[in-house]
Amino acid sequence: MLGRPWRRAVVVAATSALAVSTIGATPVIAQETTDPLAPIGDSLGGVLSGDSGSEPVSVFVHGTDVAAADQAIADAGMDRLTAFDKVGVVAASGTADQVDEVRDADGVTYVENNSPVEFFATSGTEATRSNEAQETLTDADGEPIDGSGTSVAVIDTGVDPNHPAFADENGDSRVVANMRSLCLGDSGDTSCIVDAGPLDTDSTSLGGHGTHVTGIAAGQDYELNDGSQVGGSAPGADIVSVATGAAVAILGANSAMNWVLENHDAPCGDDVPAEECAPVKVVNNSWGPAGGGEFDENSLTVKLQRALAEEGVMTVWANGNDGGDGSQNLSNPPGQDPTPGVVSVASYFDEGTGTRDGSVSDFSSRGAQDDTQSWPDISAPGEEVLSACRPTMPICSTGFDFRNGPGALDLATYNVISGTSMAAPQVTGIIAQLSQAKPDATPAEIEDALKSTAYKYTDGASYEKVDGYTSSFDKGTGLVDTVAAVEYLTG
Repeated sequence: MLGRPWRRAVVVAATSALAVSTIGATPVIAQETTDPLAPIGDSLGGVLSGDSGSEPVSVFVHGTDVAAADQAIADAGMDRLTAFDKVGVVAASGTADQVDEVRDADGVTYVENNSPVEFFATSGTEATRSNEAQETLTDADGEPIDGSGTSVAVIDTGVDPNHPAFADENGDSRVVANMRSLCLGDSGDTSCIVDAGPLDTDSTSLGGHGTHVTGIAAGQDYELNDGSQVGGSAPGADIVSVATGAAVAILGANSAMNWVLENHDAPCGDDVPAEECAPVKVVNNSWGPAGGGEFDENSLTVKLQRALAEEGVMTVWANGNDGGDGSQNLSNPPGQDPTPGVVSVASYFDEGTGTRDGSVSDFSSRGAQDDTQSWPDISAPGEEVLSACRPTMPICSTGFDFRNGPGALDLATYNVISGTSMAAPQVTGIIAQLSQAKPDATPAEIEDALKSTAYKYTDGASYEKVDGYTSSFDKGTGLVDTVAAVEYLTG
């Protein structure tokens, strides 16, 4: 089904003359009828009425039992696809004429269309109210709150700096520093981190992850060819990418973080003014060990992020994709750091509609219920998130929903991917927005604003009082709310 058109499908219902179709459409109740043919759902009627009688359709057949449905399909010469034994339904493929023949068979009680379904996806900025903040709030100079005057740093597989998501209004790339780590260890020596210039560091690393993540944090606002709205939390921010390759393990990542520590004030060099290359205010880390683990305050990663916090730079972590039920700690270890300015992010599902009353993603790592330090700090949309991609990038080819645009020549430049890797950059971009709203805010003040104003969606574990907030082991303090956080911080 991925990347392929849905075949039209019909379902034949078994068990009674009253059957309910729930396959990708509003349920249709088949009423009892004196028609000798088995009844059909409304959507199937539309398919059959417009069919030539010879074009193939695929069907689900409900019968008094599976044997009756199977016999009807065989007698009509249809191709059997699969069966749902416990409910007496068989899927089959054939022509409209064969469907009519099946409807006339003994034991067949209902035929319904397997209506096409649509995959929904959003950029996440509606649920977080990031887009609302961009459109309705301004900074001290009257400029929109879109992350302007800040840089977001992304330590990941790399970035395609020429992707349209990262172009400014003049068509120039907002990737102001495109670094690549050639480091073979965690020595902290940053001489092995080199300037890649306009090179697409994501494709050369066989990645794609970094481009998607960067688009969520700071992608440009666009309407794609199909009408989809895309854009990151901070489309006005500058972007600093530090590529560590497709295997984004600790290998080289600490050196990348140390590079940010050494260069955050002037990421493009001391001779480049801040107006052209803004200081880094936040570092995104959508990587970590599988299965989570215990927090180690003596680790190099923790020492680096604490040094960053002391110098006014926040660190954001994806909490992990290992699910859980609260019986054990599956959270990403460095994200458990209680240091103000270090934020871990759980994945929230906005159902592709931008709703603020969605659910905690099943895959989102849970902390241990009896260890509040292991709980994520906050939630953000991370499931079925639409962002920058290229079909030539391996991870992008796994997404199920390529979108084209902007522009007729920019084909398949966006795709839908899920993970807490997608949730973290939502918050990273929002931190850039908050930093613009109050440039002198400390990491502690910004984290407090995020957690104090988070929207308390109710899915998942109940909230408990923890360190002055209400939080839970699966979703933290709730769904990030950009407008409320800006007002709290600047009020």
